[in-house]
Amino acid sequence: MFTGIVQGLGTIEKVEPFEGGVSLVVHAPELDLSDVALGDSISHNGACMTVVDLQPDARYRIDVSEESLRVTVGLQDQGRKVNLEKAMRLSDRLGGHLVSGHVDGVGEVISFEPVGDNRELIIRAPQSLKKYLAVKGSVVVNGVSLTTNWVRDAAEGVEFSINLIPHTLTVTTLGELHAGARVNLEVDLIARYVERMLAAGAI
Repeated sequence: MFTGIVQGLGTIEKVEPFEGGVSLVVHAPELDLSDVALGDSISHNGACMTVVDLQPDARYRIDVSEESLRVTVGLQDQGRKVNLEKAMRLSDRLGGHLVSGHVDGVGEVISFEPVGDNRELIIRAPQSLKKYLAVKGSVVVNGVSLTTNWVRDAAEGVEFSINLIPHTLTVTTLGELHAGARVNLEVDLIARYVERMLAAGAI
């Protein structure tokens, strides 16, 4: 489990294909790796991946399956910066919201415009995520826990707006977004369970 509070930025330095996926070497000088062991989980732009090799100079390796590549964006782009977060401890402060690190869909940035010192980010999400998005609800964009300002139906899915403050733009990769960019999305974990319970007649 994660919180959606980015702990540092990393760079995908090397991409090596193997049968069934790709192996990535990530350089993460901003992330404290002193307590990271083989088998630990780290979120990369919202996708939970397992550390399979620890290397010198703040580098480690992860293996990404074809299925993960199919449902995410940006995990096989050499040179790409990624938002990183280590799995939370039970004693950690929950500064964002409960995040599983499982990407639910890929969205498209419709606009990314300044509003004073902030930025308004408008994203179009797939139709399948429509029922999980609510005004003032939680959503994860490229591993960052955010709150929606408004949500509206669209011809090709559902659109929602997010206000990004200067701090978020500085400490995450979201400041590099632009219209047409694709992003990894994870909807609120509680909303998924409520939907499942309603469908099963448990509520």
